[in-house]
Amino acid sequence: MGVIAELWRRALATQPLPGAQGSLVLAVVALAAVATAWPLVRLLVTVCHEGGHAVVAVLAGRRLSGIRVHSDTSGLTVSRGRPRGLGMVATLLAGYPAPAVVGLGLALLVGTGHAAGVLWLLVVLAGVMLVWVRNLYGALVVVVAAGVVGAVTWYSPPVILGWVATGLAWLFLWAAPRPVLELLARHSPGSDAAQLQGLTHLHRHVWGLLWLVLTVSALLAGALLMVPGLYDWARLAVLPAAR
Repeated sequence: MGVIAELWRRALATQPLPGAQGSLVLAVVALAAVATAWPLVRLLVTVCHEGGHAVVAVLAGRRLSGIRVHSDTSGLTVSRGRPRGLGMVATLLAGYPAPAVVGLGLALLVGTGHAAGVLWLLVVLAGVMLVWVRNLYGALVVVVAAGVVGAVTWYSPPVILGWVATGLAWLFLWAAPRPVLELLARHSPGSDAAQLQGLTHLHRHVWGLLWLVLTVSALLAGALLMVPGLYDWARLAVLPAAR
C-alpha cells in the first residue's frame, strides 16, 4: 500500500516546465533523434500506430484479436468484425494519426504541470497494450519502453520530469509526419491507405494527404502549447510581411 500511495502522490504532484527556450532546445534534440535514430524512434511510432488501430477497433465494436510489432519496425493489428463499413474505415484511419494524437495529448497535459502524472499514464497505457501483444518481440519493446519511462519517472527529480515529458511530446509530434511521407513516396498494396482506397474508392494519396495535414497540424498546435509566446511572435512576424 505504501508504494501505491507514493505513486498516487507523485502522479498528482506538479513539476516545473522547461520554459520557452528550454522547450525549443528539446524540440531541436527531438528532431535530431528523428533524423539520426529513426529505426529506434520508429519502433515507438509503430507501437502508437498499432495502439491507435486497436483503440478505435474496440470503440467501433470490433473484436480485437491481437497486436504484433516486428523487428523491422512494421506492425499489425488484427480485429474481427464486418470487413466493410464505417467501423473498418475508422480502424484503418486511426493508425497514422495516433502518434500525433499522443504527442498533442502529452503537450496538453504537460502544460498543466503534471509531467509525472503524464509519464505514469504512458506506463499504464503500455501495460494495457501489453495484454494484446501477441509476439515476443513486440512484448519486449513495450516492456522495455514502459520500464525506461517508469524508471526515469521514479528516480528523476521533479525539474527533470518536466523536461522528459516535454521532450517525449516533441518526439512524437516530430516523428508522426515521417511515416506518412514515406507512405506517399511508395506504393504498398497492403498499406492502410491502399485498404482504405479499396473500401471507399478514394485514391490512397487522398488518405495520405489527410494524414499529413493532421500530423503537421498537431505539430503546429503542440508547438504553440509548448513554447510560451510563440503565437504572439508568429503574429508579429507575419503582420509586417502582410503590409
